[in-house]
Amino acid sequence: MTEAVKQKEEIIMLLRSLGSGVSGLKNFQTSLDVIGNNISNVSTTGYKKARINFEDLFNNNIQGSSTNKNAVQVGLGAQTGSIDNIVTNGVVNPTGNPYDVAINGEGYFQVTDGTNTYYTRAGDLKLNTAGTRLVTSQGMQITMVNENTTYDLTDCSAFTINGQGEIIGTLNNAIDNGDGTTTSSVNLGRIEVFTFPNPAGLEKIGNSLFQPSQASGNYRVDPTTNGQGKIVQNALEGSNVDLTDEMTALIEAQRAYQANARTVTTADQILQELVQLKR
Repeated sequence: MTEAVKQKEEIIMLLRSLGSGVSGLKNFQTSLDVIGNNISNVSTTGYKKARINFEDLFNNNIQGSSTNKNAVQVGLGAQTGSIDNIVTNGVVNPTGNPYDVAINGEGYFQVTDGTNTYYTRAGDLKLNTAGTRLVTSQGMQITMVNENTTYDLTDCSAFTINGQGEIIGTLNNAIDNGDGTTTSSVNLGRIEVFTFPNPAGLEKIGNSLFQPSQASGNYRVDPTTNGQGKIVQNALEGSNVDLTDEMTALIEAQRAYQANARTVTTADQILQELVQLKR
């Protein structure tokens, strides 16, 4: 092997290391972005943390395998395989606010802005302008079934929401049943809970909202009979971000970024030495 051929092979190997180092820098920059976003949402109601997964790129086959001998392969770096939503439940924190609701289970509230339909775990509700029904903090209507067309929240002095999502209102004025008895409460309707075959496949669109995707599958109404989707009033679900885990991941990503940067600078220094040798 001539010196020129040898130098050419060394340069090719160094270019591979440069490419691998650069791919590592890109990946761990993305990892730092994901971790930083998780940390920034540590107090966001109903937030589901994200996790990045890496996978290797193509391998350069220097020599194929044979009997009793493995192939000789050199990897060409890594790439981002996926960024998954981790849909474990956050801690349900009591608030004492009757307009706050949390879902103890896998379900989602369905909300609409009148045109588009979204899903959310954030149950910080409020009254609409007319005071007739509950809406989200962005003013979106929350999906309900069996709504009472005779009475609404303006007719009630208080209300409770049970585990099945039924809104029971205490009437301002009791109803005379005509038989010597009165009715002081009415069922105003039921908040629906929706589940998905793969909730991790839901796409985040901001404002604590999700939209379905091909990965999530079609929604199904949770009958609240299998232990999923129980609604808890006077409480909100916190973020499922664990700061201890995120800070540990932050340190790992920082060190990995530094190591890949060292790979790039080392390959550059050796390339410089090769160029000087040729001179």
